[in-house]
This record gives sequence, C-alpha cells and structure tokens, in this order.
Amino acid sequence: MIELYSMMKDFHLALATDLRRSVTRLGRRLRTERSIDALSANKLCVLGYLYPNRACSPGEVAAAEHLQPQSLSKLLAELEAEGLMVRSRSSRDGRQSILKITQKGKDSLRRDMSERDIWLASAISSISETEVQLLQIASGIMERLADYSPESSNAGRGSA
Repeated sequence: MIELYSMMKDFHLALATDLRRSVTRLGRRLRTERSIDALSANKLCVLGYLYPNRACSPGEVAAAEHLQPQSLSKLLAELEAEGLMVRSRSSRDGRQSILKITQKGKDSLRRDMSERDIWLASAISSISETEVQLLQIASGIMERLADYSPESSNAGRGSA
C-alpha cells in the first residue's frame, strides 16, 4: 500500500513537471504573439482582474493576483496616469480606494487579448476535435488549479 502511494506521488510529481513545462512554454509563446506596444504582464494582470469584477479595492486585486500591495502601488499609479483605470474613495470607508477599469482600459485589454486569442485559435484549429474537447476540460481544471490553496484543499473531504 505504501509503495502504491509512493508511485502515485511520483506520478503526480512527473505530471506536475510536464504541466509546468508545457504551460510555461505556451505562456512564452503567447507573449511573443503580442505587439511591441502591448501592455506589461502586470498591467494585464490588474486590468484582467478589474474587467469582470467591476470595482474593487487594491487589497482585493493583490490577494486575487498574488501581488504584493507595495509593488501594486506604482503599477496602479501608472494605470491611472495612462487612463486605463480610475481610483475613487470608498463610500463605506473613506480611507480605502476603489479601483475601476475605464473604457480605454477595456479597449486596451481586449486588443491585447485578441492578438493572442487569434494566434491560439489558429493553433487550436490544427488539432483534432477530441483534443479540442480535452482542452475545454483542461482549461477548467487549470482554472481550479490556479485557485488552489493548501489551506482549503481539505475542505469538503471526509476524514478517513
């Protein structure tokens, strides 16, 4: 039984290595498909979070995107100066800022994403329908993996 558990751990580690390599390589390739004047990765990260989440605090962005609040300050100032987001005071707590993406920010984000989406759609069109379906499933799983935290991994599991 211990040997089986060890083999499963080895398999998971090997899969984790393969997955990290392939995700890293695909991410690198997607970055090369961006135009020269594209937004920085960190700016995309923040705008990408603000886009569907409407208004939120800098702390929420930092926590969700695993960024240090201190490093976020300069980035937010740049996004605001470029007119890609606005900052206002919270009506509930005047000490807290509320961030919101602007129309210019949405347009910049859409333009940047569409460049990469067009390339990726073209690449996807070269694989089989079965592989496309597997990618649909895998994308959902990868979203869940991105949200994983060890503290919550035992939630919902029964005790043995």
